[in-house]
Amino acid sequence: MNRPLGRRDFLRTAAAVAAAATVGAPVFADSKKAKLKKAVKYGMVQLKGGAHLARLELAKKCGFLGVEIDSPGTDKLDELVKASKETGVAIHGVIDSVHWRDTLSHPDEKVRAKGLAALEGALKDAKTVGADTVLLVPGVVNKEVSYEQCFERSQAEVKKALPLAEKLKVRIAIEVVWNNFITKPEQLIEYVDAFKSEYVGAYFDCSNMIKYGVAPADWIRKLGKRMLKFDFKAFAKGKMKPNDEYAGFRVEIGEGDENWPEVLKALAEVGYDGWATAEVGGGGEEHLKKIAAQMDKVLGL
Repeated sequence: MNRPLGRRDFLRTAAAVAAAATVGAPVFADSKKAKLKKAVKYGMVQLKGGAHLARLELAKKCGFLGVEIDSPGTDKLDELVKASKETGVAIHGVIDSVHWRDTLSHPDEKVRAKGLAALEGALKDAKTVGADTVLLVPGVVNKEVSYEQCFERSQAEVKKALPLAEKLKVRIAIEVVWNNFITKPEQLIEYVDAFKSEYVGAYFDCSNMIKYGVAPADWIRKLGKRMLKFDFKAFAKGKMKPNDEYAGFRVEIGEGDENWPEVLKALAEVGYDGWATAEVGGGGEEHLKKIAAQMDKVLGL
């Protein structure tokens, strides 16, 4: 039979429980929180006549740790690298800026060749600036290109770029957009896994895919470790108009249908540790500080 607790026993037990709760709670909380670094697309950092150093200083002043640049479209990369080192603002990614024009799914092989050359150029630029990913829209489904053709043609072209990606140690991150191609998480998983390469992953846009009916958090949980980066703006499905679907994007960050508490929970569950990049209209200091504050609120930073 257990003896009754005396006063000294009771106090000792209570102290032990309190200590355990004090020590244990923060550790549990930390382990369940995604580690996020705040970034913006470099084009959003707008400064009249601003050289790379001034623009990155502005980004830093507004609270951003990183930016993502266009390729082609960003000149004087050596100066940008120097500015990045001086400010501590990372160039975390490169965007293939011609993937909508010279698509890797185009019926004309000459156009596909131009698209491949641009992708390889973006990979080289990423290596130059110290970025670890190139964002790629792999193709477009339209009247001339079926889903199957987009899949097969773009896979073939990306595979040609893989040896360079592996050599440079830069990953190709497949983004989800309104290109009529990948609209479900299972499709993105199939597309990425078909390469059987650690140098191809997913670049998930939390806002772009709301239109198609699967919640952003569900995408994240299904993608898991395939998700290399993610970006967002805000999208409210109820704001869409029959003649203007893009009206859904004309809301502020935090006012869309993203369900940020659930997104953050999903990011923590898959162990995401990386960049969160805003993709909205750019501006000067006042505008960028507003974006930074919105991001802090929705991301819990």
